[in-house]
Amino acid sequence: QNLRVMTLLLMAAGSGSRYGKLKQFDDLGPAGEFLMEFSIFDALKNGFNHIVVITKQENQEFLQKHLSERINSNIKLDVLVQKIEDIPSGIDVPNERTKPWGTAHAVWTARKVIKTPFVIINADDYYGEKAFESAADFIKTQENLSTFALVAYRLEDTLSDFGSVSRGVCTTENNKLKTIKERTKIVKNAEQIIDEESGLELDADASVSMNFWICTPLIFDYTKEYFAQFLADTNNHENKEIYLPFVAQEMMENGHVSVDVMTTKSQWFGVTYYDDKKVAVETLMQLTADGIYPSPLWQKV
Repeated sequence: QNLRVMTLLLMAAGSGSRYGKLKQFDDLGPAGEFLMEFSIFDALKNGFNHIVVITKQENQEFLQKHLSERINSNIKLDVLVQKIEDIPSGIDVPNERTKPWGTAHAVWTARKVIKTPFVIINADDYYGEKAFESAADFIKTQENLSTFALVAYRLEDTLSDFGSVSRGVCTTENNKLKTIKERTKIVKNAEQIIDEESGLELDADASVSMNFWICTPLIFDYTKEYFAQFLADTNNHENKEIYLPFVAQEMMENGHVSVDVMTTKSQWFGVTYYDDKKVAVETLMQLTADGIYPSPLWQKV
């Protein structure tokens, strides 16, 4: 009897400006599944038993219904809303803000329902089953709550043919994360990978973060402090955000956590641009044809 709680948190509160529509709810799978359903499927297959989805108010009811009809009832499901007014107490913020506070705040939204080590992913990326297998192994053997982990991918495997992408490029030492540098305009030319913003050429084999983190609840307390500090500067109130990699990096720099970097041979793909959709649909079709996934994904629907 495995009584260990293993939680997967999916961030599904973004708007996807470059994609055009709500990409989290685009039917990309052979039987109309959303991309996030494949991640949930892979996680459940590897022993995860608590699914937390962070979304916008207008999607909560729909997602709660959609997922609870598909996922076994013995799996705990929490669909939570990222609320702009959910901030550390005692801080006043003007009411006109409409933009969510960013990925670190999305994760902080789950502080009341997550009490054990957990995985964080983007809902609109595909990470592959191997990534969840590595994460499950890590959580099962984790001895120290101040050791986090990042499942990293090869830069070359995460580019889009349809435009520039933003990636967190990692530097590591002995498989420990040293720094993550956000490179915001990475494009693939004939022979090179260039960050157009800085003009730097990047190594195809560089490890990049695709926001697949393994954290412990320590992150909640730290995010609260970080967020309070961020809000103390009124320049941030209008539309600045707090990002998960920045919080993780600051926790590392201040000696609160260390972060193991696990490189995975897993296949990653995402839908940054509308043209990426065709590639995603074909890839999921192929994975299904290869027997990696059943179709439909959930036999009970």
